Amino acid sequence: MYRHQFTCGTDTSLTLGKIVCVGRNYAAHAAELDNPVPEEPLLFIKPATAAVPMDEPIHLPAGRGSCHFEGELALLIGTTLTDANASEVPPAIAGLGLALDLTLRDLQSQLKKDGHPWEKAKGFDGSCPLSPFVKLDWLPDWDKLSYSLWLNDELRQRGKTAHMLTPILDLVAYISSYFTLQPGDVVLTGTPAGVGELLHGDRVAMQLEDDWLRVETRVA
Repeated sequence: MYRHQFTCGTDTSLTLGKIVCVGRNYAAHAAELDNPVPEEPLLFIKPATAAVPMDEPIHLPAGRGSCHFEGELALLIGTTLTDANASEVPPAIAGLGLALDLTLRDLQSQLKKDGHPWEKAKGFDGSCPLSPFVKLDWLPDWDKLSYSLWLNDELRQRGKTAHMLTPILDLVAYISSYFTLQPGDVVLTGTPAGVGELLHGDRVAMQLEDDWLRVETRVA
């Protein structure tokens, strides 16, 4: 069962609520899937049952086609945000972490073709492996964060917040204008180019900055 944790080894009293995600927040990722770049953030939600600890093995849904990894920077919300402006966002972010937005790509493609929501392809059980969170006792430079993902020791994704179409603080403020963000909610901020299929036996590693956080998992 998933529970929020901080990297310092302390548990948090925050209980996971919803996971709010943004699609196509990096232009290069939109291009690699031949998707148009949205004019405003493209939002969807994963249920709490999607979350699993990232250090546990990934279990691919059987019989549902190709499952892709999408590495993302994750934000742990610590205080309530409703219709906030960007200046109100920093003190509401309790931690920074890493996430995998696992996606049933064949199913998502069919859902998009039919004009249907993506939730069956994005919100299935175990579709959101989450790392522990780096507790924010300081305010980072939100526009200069970076993270990386390796698949079987090959660098596949390199995310830089400077390349986001909607910057972090503006993104969280935008989300809060549609959904109240509550303590324990998680925001996934989009994936850079380099996504791909996961296969049984694959090893995935992710790193935030050079030394803030490193996590590894494998596909069962």
